[in-house]
Amino acid sequence: MSKTLQEILAGVPIISIIGNTDIELKSIEFDSRKVAGGSLFVAQKGTQVDGHQFIPKVLEMGAAAILCEQLPSELNDGIAYIHVADSARTMGLMAAKFYDNPSSKLKLVGVTGTNGKTSTVTLLFKLFRQLGYRVGLLSTVQNQIDDDVIASTHTTPDSVKINELLAEMVRRGCTHCFMEVSSHAVVQERIAGLLFSGGIFTNITHDHLDFHKTFDNYIKAKKGFFDQLPKYAFALVNIDDRRGGVMVQNTVARKETYSLQTVATFKGKLLADSLFGLQMEIDGKEVWFKLIGKFNAYNLLGVYGAALLLGEDVEQVLTALSAITPPPGRFEQVVSADAVVGIVDYAHTPDALQNVLETISELREGDQQVITVVGCGGNRDATKRPEMARIAGELSSKVILTSDNPRNEEPMAILEQMEVGISPVDYKKMKVIEDRRQAIRYAVSLAQPHDIILVAGKGHETYQEIKGIKHHFDDREELREAFEAKA
Repeated sequence: MSKTLQEILAGVPIISIIGNTDIELKSIEFDSRKVAGGSLFVAQKGTQVDGHQFIPKVLEMGAAAILCEQLPSELNDGIAYIHVADSARTMGLMAAKFYDNPSSKLKLVGVTGTNGKTSTVTLLFKLFRQLGYRVGLLSTVQNQIDDDVIASTHTTPDSVKINELLAEMVRRGCTHCFMEVSSHAVVQERIAGLLFSGGIFTNITHDHLDFHKTFDNYIKAKKGFFDQLPKYAFALVNIDDRRGGVMVQNTVARKETYSLQTVATFKGKLLADSLFGLQMEIDGKEVWFKLIGKFNAYNLLGVYGAALLLGEDVEQVLTALSAITPPPGRFEQVVSADAVVGIVDYAHTPDALQNVLETISELREGDQQVITVVGCGGNRDATKRPEMARIAGELSSKVILTSDNPRNEEPMAILEQMEVGISPVDYKKMKVIEDRRQAIRYAVSLAQPHDIILVAGKGHETYQEIKGIKHHFDDREELREAFEAKA
């Protein structure tokens, strides 16, 4: 893949250009370590590092052009310098042009919200494959082009990677791509230059305040996605969330709604829920699904609505959805020989944890205990730590606070912050076990036949990050091994 600098600058807002733009570029890089001969280096002012300091280094490595918000004091002959107001946004616009605007060659649908993004995009991906399409997926769990899985490191990749992946999807004949759009991605302009056919809003609750600082900023970030949608796109929102209407206040896209509680474009009703699936009425038709819980009723309804807005047939959509299984690590069950039900879920926000535990409470029978193993990630929003513990304490028979991904924080410091949220009345049913493996084994030792163990926070993840190192760790494997050891 190569383009001239002149080609990818067309229509891009710039302050000034110094040097020759009729040069061939072989790549666009914002990581100085990846620069090679013929690269355009994008200097960004990040939260940790200012990329402008690497300009001398990348010139030595063969960079052909520099995109920057601040011109260097010394300019090299033979190098093109593009001075812009916003490097991140400009990189997105140029990346789209570099890869021949792939988002315009398929139907790209973005999903945003605090909870349900991964489940919604994964369900859409599975649904459209069942309907016979070639499909792409960009999600927290993984990026995928039909059967080929590509490792995922962020909820939303950088703008260059997104366009590279979309271009590959187009090359392989994909007609649709379903993509998680995080609040970080909106603020950091990772979706700049993308042409969406539709956007879905799931819900919004307390999360990522370490990055956004205030809840109002977080709401504005999510809303920013819908503000960018074009006229021909649809904006489908969960109107049962009180901020659903706020999301589409300023969008020029076609506004559509889904709801379990009120009049909406797509109306659903939860008829029955069990540990084996749920029954819903959707637009007057009764359907049984393999997913569990009210939160999944919302996910299914949003997926149904989006499929119809993309022109699919009602009967075919409902038939295909009824056969789909949950995404990995989302209310995923591991059952022991003596019928203890282990549930592994990615719930890592107060709202998500409450949804899962309330669903379990509604499904439990008789004297079944609910034993919750939960932690909080390090170097993330610390204000949710006591709240997560409070919810676990109130909605569980027993609670084990344990390490999640402590990253660069001390695990016990995180656990002490969580412990503050346990009320005096719930304190006697709480235990702190720093080692996650031991915490899961302790939960299994407490469980009687038919009890329910929730292991929350990591879901699909197959690692535990400690002091910058990722160690293999899979909650599902740990549960199975603990069950076998006890048998």
